Formats: sequence, C-alpha cells, structure tokens
Amino acid sequence: MTLPPNPDASHDASDRLVLPLPPEIDFSNATEVLDLVLCAVRSSSGRPRVLILDLTGTDFMDSQGVRVVGEISGLLQPGTRVHVVARPYGVASRVLELTGLRRDVPVYDNVEEALRAEVHEGLT
Repeated sequence: MTLPPNPDASHDASDRLVLPLPPEIDFSNATEVLDLVLCAVRSSSGRPRVLILDLTGTDFMDSQGVRVVGEISGLLQPGTRVHVVARPYGVASRVLELTGLRRDVPVYDNVEEALRAEVHEGLT
C-alpha cells in the first residue's frame, strides 16, 4: 500500500507536510499506514514543524485509525505539531469526536483551514 498522491503539494514547505491518508484505515492496514506516514516524515526535506494528516478521502475508519493518529503524535520529534483534516460530517470526523481525540489533536474541515491555523499560530 502507498499513500495517495498529495493533491495539495503546492502547500508543502520544509516546515510543513500535508499527507492524504487512504480511503480506509482499519485493523488490516493501520500498522502499514503508520509506517508510511513516519517514513514520509523522515524523508521530507527538513523536519516538519506541522504534519497535516488529510482524512478527507477516508471513507471508513475505526478505532485503529484513531490509534494511528495518536501514535503519530507521540512518535514525532518534540516541536512537531499534528493537525488533522476531516470532512465535517464524515466518518473519520465522527470517529475522532466519539473517541475524544479531537480534544488532543486539532481537526479542521479542509487543508486550507489547517494551513491558515498553522500560519495564525506563528509556525511559518
């Protein structure tokens, strides 16, 4: 499995990385998704200060997807922030809300909103 291509590549910079996640995240692929995200972070130019996980194309996600997002947050170098993008009424957004992860990781409706928040926080 590979991560989908990044349609928002024009937003990437050395201090931020936008990664679209697959259409489904569950027990069958969660470990591979985690490994692919961490590999993408390591291979990006420089250390990103913001990692934006784009779940807008994710149509199914169970608790394993929540585990992946939580582990990514915990495994990144200190100073790297994780933002999540999820469709407001989509499955991923609802799962993040039900599990309480939305309290720990900022969730935005679209990539542009996540990038504006990152700029507003003074991270660029």
